Amino acid sequence: MTEVTPDLPDEQSFATWLTERIGAYAGRRIDPAEEVSAWGLDSVTLLTLFGDIEAEFGPLLEPADIWSHPTAIDLARYLALRQGLRRHGGRVRPALVFTGQGCQHPRMTAGLHEGLSGYRRHLAAADEAIAPYLGRSVRELILDGDERVHQTALTQPALFAVGYALAMTLLEDEGVRPVAVLGHGTGEVAAAVVAGAMPLDDAARLVCFRGAYTQYLPSGGGMMATCASPFEVADALADEPEVSVGAFNAARATVLSGAVDGLERVRSRLARVGIASTFLSVSHAFHSPLMEPAISRFAEAARHLRTDRPTLPYYSTVHGRQYDGVLDAGYWTAQLTAPVRFADAVRRMLAERTPSHVVEIGPKAVLTPFLRRMAGRQGSACLAVCRGPNSNAVDLAGVLSTLDAGPLAER
Repeated sequence: MTEVTPDLPDEQSFATWLTERIGAYAGRRIDPAEEVSAWGLDSVTLLTLFGDIEAEFGPLLEPADIWSHPTAIDLARYLALRQGLRRHGGRVRPALVFTGQGCQHPRMTAGLHEGLSGYRRHLAAADEAIAPYLGRSVRELILDGDERVHQTALTQPALFAVGYALAMTLLEDEGVRPVAVLGHGTGEVAAAVVAGAMPLDDAARLVCFRGAYTQYLPSGGGMMATCASPFEVADALADEPEVSVGAFNAARATVLSGAVDGLERVRSRLARVGIASTFLSVSHAFHSPLMEPAISRFAEAARHLRTDRPTLPYYSTVHGRQYDGVLDAGYWTAQLTAPVRFADAVRRMLAERTPSHVVEIGPKAVLTPFLRRMAGRQGSACLAVCRGPNSNAVDLAGVLSTLDAGPLAER
């Protein structure tokens, strides 16, 4: 839950105040979940709203932050985050966010592997756990520049191994103490291990079966990133039963998943109203009902997992909030077809845990731009352990310096 200091408003108090004030300007009752574009306020009125917020609560945000947080609820969470950061002062409170499928590339993290003994050790541990299920060395696949790293059955275990090894390097070798963890898609598996909800060996089994069963589903599905809000997407999907939302990444970053011909039609409809979209390099319609044929076999494989409740705050992108239940087979089978509620989970994590830093864990920075948009200009600092293919031990040292890992970090 959000920490509350006496005489300071909490998230609900912010939401109530904002809803009343916005409603007064709009001349009607405002739904707290209604998007800023539907408020009917011009730029001058929105600037006045910003002034009202500053007069009431102090300098917690900048004018642009109102557009970055599309509803009164989202803006209330951001105000609670800013208040929490101010309350915690300069203490280092990192949260870890694990990247999912789509960020993989040949020789990912090769520079770190060459220059950092701790990373080599943790990647070897992941490799050993994965080998019985994959029938080969995932470490060699990662480091040899093998293009098959883009095949789903190999991609998912490879990304898990990299995410696990990067996180363990930060935690066990460098003393980073996260206040929360969160994973996008496949990244949830590595996040679960770090949160203490599943041992490495069981996570390796889970991710290998997940990759294998999804790769061999029938073809014909795909995914498409759009610059549309959920409301705009809903209109475009009205007559497309085989297309659904695969991920809510940010206010105007919605990923669609489903049959390719349906995605093409949606793309045309969005283009007619000036909304850009692009197909993603994936083999199937992940996080959609088209994953359902894999569920029964995957559920059987996941049934024997040793799972527990997270010991660290675990922000679920299945539920879009903190989840403290057991991460059992039911959770992981639901995750196959459920949309990734990344934006909801991140906003709640920012407001409830008030991290000083949010660190993207993965071989390439793909989520950091979304994280920065949601954190705002004055919010949590967002950085990536690996910026891209050329990242090395020197880059990691810079991240650790920023985090001031060790004595100042707090749980």
